[in-house]
Amino acid sequence: MSLEENKVIVRRFIEAYNKRNLDLFDEFIAPDYVDHTNKVDRDGLKQLLTMAFESFPDLHETIEEIIAEGDMVWIRVTTTGTHTGEWRGLPPTGKKISSPGVDMYRIVNGKITEYRNVNDQLGFLKQIGIIEYTKQGKKLFQEVAK
Repeated sequence: MSLEENKVIVRRFIEAYNKRNLDLFDEFIAPDYVDHTNKVDRDGLKQLLTMAFESFPDLHETIEEIIAEGDMVWIRVTTTGTHTGEWRGLPPTGKKISSPGVDMYRIVNGKITEYRNVNDQLGFLKQIGIIEYTKQGKKLFQEVAK
């Protein structure tokens, strides 16, 4: 597969994700898929995303940048959504989130075989109210502690 073809696979996968079309996942995700971040296989990924979509029904990923090299594709994304359903035991807060991240995909024979993610978990947890700044933190980081 060419670098451009690999980018198209990732773009189409994100489009399916944004449309909640989990039926298309088998088209994009290899049977031996390994998620190094969430420690799930292909079926576990579907379960994880179903849970996320129930907790954040408007969850959406926007690809800000995309880079391909060899069999790898990296995307810088912004994930947005509104916490209107229970998330890992936390009752809905109604709060909107916006979280930057970098997703790394390995593509083999036209399928995603591996995934890694780096994102702002601390910022996400602060946005939905699980973590709050201390008094000193609010003073030091006034712009983000609002």
